[in-house]
Amino acid sequence: MDDLKSQMKDHFIQYASYVILDRAIPNVIDGLKPVQRRILEILWRQNDEKLHKVANIVGQTMQLHPHGDAPIYEALVTLANKGFTLDRQGNFGNIYTGDPSAAARYIETRLSPLARETLFNPDITEKMPSYDGRNFEPTTLPAKIPLLLMQGAEGIAVGMSTRILPHNFTELLEAEIAILEGRNFKIFPDFPTGGIMDKSDYQKGKGKVKLRAKIEIKDPKTLVIREICYGTTTESLIRSIDEAAKKGKIKIESINDYTAKDVEIEIKLPRGQYAEELLDALYGFTECEVALHSQIIVIKDNLPWETDVHEILSYNTAKLTQFLKQELEIEKGRLLEKIFYKTLERIFIENRLYKKIETVKTLDAIHSTLDTSFKPFHKKLLRIPTQEDREKLLQIPIRRISQFDIDQNKEEIAILQENLSKVEKHLKNIKKFTIDYLKKLIEKFGSLFPRKTKIKAIEEIDIKAIETKEVKIGFDLTSGFIGTKVSSDTFFTCTNFDKILVLHSDGTYRVTNIPEKQFFSHLAYVSVADKKTELFVSYTDAKGHLWGKRFIVDKFILDKTYRFLPEETTLQSISTDPDARIEPQFATPKKGKKETFAHKDLPLKGAHTKGVQLSNQKVKKVTINT
Repeated sequence: MDDLKSQMKDHFIQYASYVILDRAIPNVIDGLKPVQRRILEILWRQNDEKLHKVANIVGQTMQLHPHGDAPIYEALVTLANKGFTLDRQGNFGNIYTGDPSAAARYIETRLSPLARETLFNPDITEKMPSYDGRNFEPTTLPAKIPLLLMQGAEGIAVGMSTRILPHNFTELLEAEIAILEGRNFKIFPDFPTGGIMDKSDYQKGKGKVKLRAKIEIKDPKTLVIREICYGTTTESLIRSIDEAAKKGKIKIESINDYTAKDVEIEIKLPRGQYAEELLDALYGFTECEVALHSQIIVIKDNLPWETDVHEILSYNTAKLTQFLKQELEIEKGRLLEKIFYKTLERIFIENRLYKKIETVKTLDAIHSTLDTSFKPFHKKLLRIPTQEDREKLLQIPIRRISQFDIDQNKEEIAILQENLSKVEKHLKNIKKFTIDYLKKLIEKFGSLFPRKTKIKAIEEIDIKAIETKEVKIGFDLTSGFIGTKVSSDTFFTCTNFDKILVLHSDGTYRVTNIPEKQFFSHLAYVSVADKKTELFVSYTDAKGHLWGKRFIVDKFILDKTYRFLPEETTLQSISTDPDARIEPQFATPKKGKKETFAHKDLPLKGAHTKGVQLSNQKVKKVTINT
C-alpha cells in the first residue's frame, strides 16, 4: 500500500509538472505555449513567404507535438486570430460572433512579416530533442518583441491558472524604450474587440479592469452596439439582453444583429422607453459591462513565476538586449572571418605562394610548405591559418588566380572593415542600438496595430437605484388576497425591493416578499415592513378585559410566523395614528362621560411583549376615534 501511495504521488507530480511546463502556461521569453511554438517552428522551416494549407502545417507539427491534430488546429486558429504572428486566408472564424473557422483543408496561413523579423534566428536558438527523439525543436524562440503581453494568454494547469490580458504593440515597445532610458512608464490592456476600459484597478496586471461595450444612440428610440467586451460574443451579449428583458430589468421592443466585418447590434425601444435612460440598465444587467481579472503566472527558468506586467517588460527588455548583442557578436565573428580569408587569399596570390607547391608531390608536404610560407605574413593576419584555411586556398581555380584583382580585394576588405567598425560601435553602446531597433519596429509595424480600446473612467452603477421601481400593492381584508395583481379600492405603494408586513386577526404576523396575488387567512392589516412605523393595537383577554399595545416590528426573519398578541386573546383594533383614541363599549354601560384611551399614552414595547391593561370591565366592542 505504501508503494502504491508513493507511486501515485510521483506520478501525480510528474503529471502536474508536465501540464504546467509543457501545455498550459506560456514561457516568459517568447510568450508561447509549446504547441504554439511548434506551429511557428514548422512554419519557419517551410517559410517561402507563400501561404500553406493549415491541414499541412497541422500534420507536420505532429512531428514535434505528442498529441492529436485537433488541439494543434485549435491552437493555430487561436494564434492566427490574435493578429500578430500569422497571416490568414480563408474563414478563421469570427471573434465577434463566435462563429467557428472552416476545416483545416480549406484555410491557409503563413508567418507574418513581424514574426519573420522578430521571432527567429537559428544562430541563437537553443534546441532540444522532440518527444520521440527523431527531431529537434526550440526550447524557446529568441523573441525580440514582448509577445506574451501583446497577445495575452489564458491557461489552466494543475493547482494554478493564468490570465494575461492583451496590450498594445506600440505602447509596449515605447515602454521598453522607457525602461532602457530609465524613465517611468504606464501600460494598460488593449483588446481586439475594442470597447471602453476603466484601468483604475489594473495594479500592473495584478488587479482587474472594467470594460464596457461601445453603444451609440442612433435616435431617442434606437441604440446601436458598435463594439463588444473582450471575452463576450454578439450571441452571448444578445442572450444576456434577452434574459434581462424577460426578468423585467429592461424593456426592449426588438433586437437585431447585423454584425459582419464590424459589430452592429440594433436595439429598438417600446413606447415610454428612451435610449438615454436605458444605457445604465444595459451596463448594469447585461454583458455590455464586464470585469476582467488579471492573474499573471508564466514559466521562467522551467519554474512557475507569479509576476506583474512591469517585471515581464523589464525581463523582455533585458532579453532583447541580450539577443541583439548575441547577433552582433556573431556578425562580428563572420566579418572577421571574411576579412581574414580575403587577406589570406590576397597574400597567397599576390606573393605567388602557389608557385612553391607546384613541384611538391604529397598533400602533407604541400600543407607543410604553405605553413612555412605564411609565417612571414602572420602579423598581417588576424590569426594563424589552419589546415582548413589552407585547404580552401588549394581549391581556388587557376582561372581565378590568373584574373585576381588586388585593388578589388582591398576594396572589399575596406567595406568589411567599415561594417566591422559599425558592429563594434553598436556593441560598445548596446543600449542605444536596442532603442534604435525598437524605434524602427514601431516605425515599420506600429501603424498596423492602433489602439482599439478607449481608456476612460467608468462610474460605478448603483444596480439597486436603476432597478428600483414603484409598485402598487392591492389588498382585500375581506377576501384575504394581497399582491400587485389584486384589484382593490384599498392599496398602498412601495418599491420592488421592499418587504410587506402582514398582521392576522389571530394575533400572529409575518414579513414576506411582495407577491403577485396571494391568500392570507385571518387578514387584519398589511403595510410596508419599514422597521420604523409604530403600530397601536387593542385586544381583549379571555375575561373580556381591554388591553392596549404600542410597538414596532423592527426584527424578523423572512416568512417566519411571530405573535404580537398573547394566546387566547381577541384583536379589537389596529391603527398607525398616534393621535387617535381607543373608545371601548362595555358590556355593562357606565353612566356619565365615555372613557377613552390615547394611543400616544401607551408605552412603546417590543412586538412580542404583553400590552398594558386599560380596563378591568368586560368590553363588548372597541372603536377608534381620530
